[in-house]
Amino acid sequence: MSDPYSEIISLLKPCASYSKLVHASGPFRVRREGLNEAFYCSLLKGRACLEVEGKEMLELEAGDFVLIPVVKSFTFSSLDPDPPKEMLSQPVEGEDGVFRLGSPEWEAEVQQLVGHCTFESPDTELLVSLLPDLVVVRGEGRLAALSGLLRDETRSDRPARDVVVEHLLQVLLIEAFRSAAAPGASAGLLRGLADPRIAPTLRAMHAAPDHSWTVLRLASEAGLSRSAFFSRFNRIVGIAPMAYLMNWRMTLAKHMLRSGQHSITEISDKIGYGSPSAFSTAFARFVGTPPARYTQTLAAE
Repeated sequence: MSDPYSEIISLLKPCASYSKLVHASGPFRVRREGLNEAFYCSLLKGRACLEVEGKEMLELEAGDFVLIPVVKSFTFSSLDPDPPKEMLSQPVEGEDGVFRLGSPEWEAEVQQLVGHCTFESPDTELLVSLLPDLVVVRGEGRLAALSGLLRDETRSDRPARDVVVEHLLQVLLIEAFRSAAAPGASAGLLRGLADPRIAPTLRAMHAAPDHSWTVLRLASEAGLSRSAFFSRFNRIVGIAPMAYLMNWRMTLAKHMLRSGQHSITEISDKIGYGSPSAFSTAFARFVGTPPARYTQTLAAE
């Protein structure tokens, strides 16, 4: 059976910007702005506060992991003691490669692994829209271990380092989403895959995008009536089922066009259109340009 998360993260092409170990002692407040990338944090020791624009404040404890697929700004601060309102701290890198907040001679009260990554896919905005905008996993040691491996590999000069980093990052992202899957998650793919009725329909669409899906056929996969399925899918995934299918088909089409290994006829067959003309019309309506011109534009870049 198809795994939607693996497919989406593979298409996103995550690339590690940096990963670092931070030790903190005493009061601190770190503010980062002007970002537009994924951020993750694994708290290894102590307690801390994470504030992300538009989200409720998060109190983190040792063993907690946070992933934000796209973050523009955030503040990370101590909880005990509470830092003064005007305080802004700047991590300083030590000779051992560990970044420190507060005196390096003091015992670290808070230890965290933090990292940023970018997505190299031209369809990042569309693909990220299918993911939850915030993931919090508490007490899952596998994520801390993966974060540590990723940090060590990014700092190494071993053969095939870039390939290993890419795969570790993919595993970290997949594990984070998998660990956070729960019915109470915000609307999106994560919540859909946690729903026993909606999950089979998502996997079916990903496994066979060339199938002549209708709402009625998808409702049958879910074991629901047409109206009950449509309402439930829309509420849980945050988008209508046929709109989700269209998004996924066009993402695959753009990926195949960029690869240059498939003709328009082949792509039409692979994503479920009866003819190249039907595919071209749908592609132009969705993307804003016909597939042939889209390919020409890519070649000119």
